[in-house]
Amino acid sequence: MKTDDIFYDKDADLGKLDGKTVAILGYGSQGHAHALNLKDSGVDVVVGLRSDSSSRAKAEAAGVEVLDIAEAASRGEIVMILLPDEKQGELWREEIADGIAPGNLLLFAHGFAIHFGEIDPPAGIDIGMVAPKGPGHLVRRQYEEGNGVPCLMAVHQDASGNAHDLVLAYASGIGGGRAAVIETTFKDECETDLFGEQAVLCGGASELVQAGYETLVEAGYDPRLAYFECLHELKLIADLMYEKGIQGMRYSISNTAEYGDMTRGKRVIGEESRAAMKQILSEIQSGEFAKEWIAENRAGGESFDRMRKEAEGKQIEEVGGELREMMPWIDQGF
Repeated sequence: MKTDDIFYDKDADLGKLDGKTVAILGYGSQGHAHALNLKDSGVDVVVGLRSDSSSRAKAEAAGVEVLDIAEAASRGEIVMILLPDEKQGELWREEIADGIAPGNLLLFAHGFAIHFGEIDPPAGIDIGMVAPKGPGHLVRRQYEEGNGVPCLMAVHQDASGNAHDLVLAYASGIGGGRAAVIETTFKDECETDLFGEQAVLCGGASELVQAGYETLVEAGYDPRLAYFECLHELKLIADLMYEKGIQGMRYSISNTAEYGDMTRGKRVIGEESRAAMKQILSEIQSGEFAKEWIAENRAGGESFDRMRKEAEGKQIEEVGGELREMMPWIDQGF
């Protein structure tokens, strides 16, 4: 494994952020974590939100100065865009771009808008990325506990000659240097992130769960048992893999489960599934998915909304809702 592209707090100089204002645009899952962690690291932070944003009160209650998006972008020498991918291009053109001065650092937590050309910044600014590999509540909690979540970092444009040091300092400021900050590119982060979401973490996992549930129910089994076996217990397996890797998970389950895993898994995820994964990756690499997603939003998201409503009406959601009411301790409010 490469080690010359991995950095820690000892490699970062948080002093590079002294005298600079960091503007965090957005205060959602990642936005609140970045803003509060940087603030606690001694960095001057402002948050940019729409005037009607429901998050304004939360940010102000946390002691962070809140401005409109355009004003925050103008105030910050470092501007981190933590707004939804599908909104970034429009907001860049309408509210952000005019406030980005030569020599400023423009940051992202995902490569989508830059890699697929939704944002085309001017030549005289630095462009970087800091992408924590965990949801915002985990980034915040780990920081408060004295730990950190690993981050990816990248420099897309280095106009000042100092972009690398500034991006690394930012990553350290949100706690990434306590774990590891791994250097990559906008292209690689963006394409692997989209692939993971679509083929494994979200699309692949949710469709596998749904298919397993329906297989049992259609065979006449109690929907509650199907829910427990195909959805509820998935967390146990995911946690074991998260903590110990695939082989560590197999060591922790029963011999029966391990044998079934190793002899039947490839029948479910076989050559057809692998071919579909390659096709999905190809669509990401070519920009086809990005064009589809951008077009869907420009058309008002009607198809997206319809798919959401259809998913909400599935039996597994009704059964799961009833069972989760029996287990209130599993809802952590995220």
